[in-house]
Amino acid sequence: MDLTAAIIGGSLALLGLALAIVSGRALVKFRVVHSQPQLMWGVGLALGAAAMAVETLVYFGVVTELLLQAYVFFSAGIVGILSLGATRVLRNPRFEAIYTWYTLATCTVVAFASFLTPLSLSMVSQGVISSDPPLILLILSTLVTGPATVVLVGSSIQGLRRSRRWQTLLMVAGALVLGAGGTLYIASFPVALYYAEFLGIGLLFLGLISLPQSASTSTPHVIPAASGP
Repeated sequence: MDLTAAIIGGSLALLGLALAIVSGRALVKFRVVHSQPQLMWGVGLALGAAAMAVETLVYFGVVTELLLQAYVFFSAGIVGILSLGATRVLRNPRFEAIYTWYTLATCTVVAFASFLTPLSLSMVSQGVISSDPPLILLILSTLVTGPATVVLVGSSIQGLRRSRRWQTLLMVAGALVLGAGGTLYIASFPVALYYAEFLGIGLLFLGLISLPQSASTSTPHVIPAASGP
């Protein structure tokens, strides 16, 4: 393996670790505040970290059908679960409850379908998962990613109307980029998820690093789903 390939592979691994740390911080906060949005935020980012772990393994030549099946599920699950962390911003408990059950049900269907559908190792080209999964998985995954993307965008707009903090803007943008990457993967642009993870993680960290500096002057209840771990 040449130096360039080693740098790319190492970068994937480090970014996956960074995303796992952000996820872990959200889950730790959930244990303290018992907030459902923090739980969903943490789980959604954990799925993103898992997707990057698969990308890293595949890049280094570890390619199995099980890894590809998991990747297809993660690609849809990232968007769906992150969107569950954003529904509280809409301040509509009935919609939040219905949408939560819908998303959990469709994610479960996609999980079963992903692991029961045979996938070809030819989906991988030069260490990158660059081919589409079978049509049935694309259709089922769209049931998750389509509504989830709408919810993420709508919640972000509502949240930013209530809070003008630029740290919040960065973290909302990071979540949206990660979500959009999963949606584009399902919509037949597989490589988009790679770029989305790089950009999304960067935005999340920029917002997260700056957030504690303004914590004393911020309103604690503003945008609980997108306020970052």
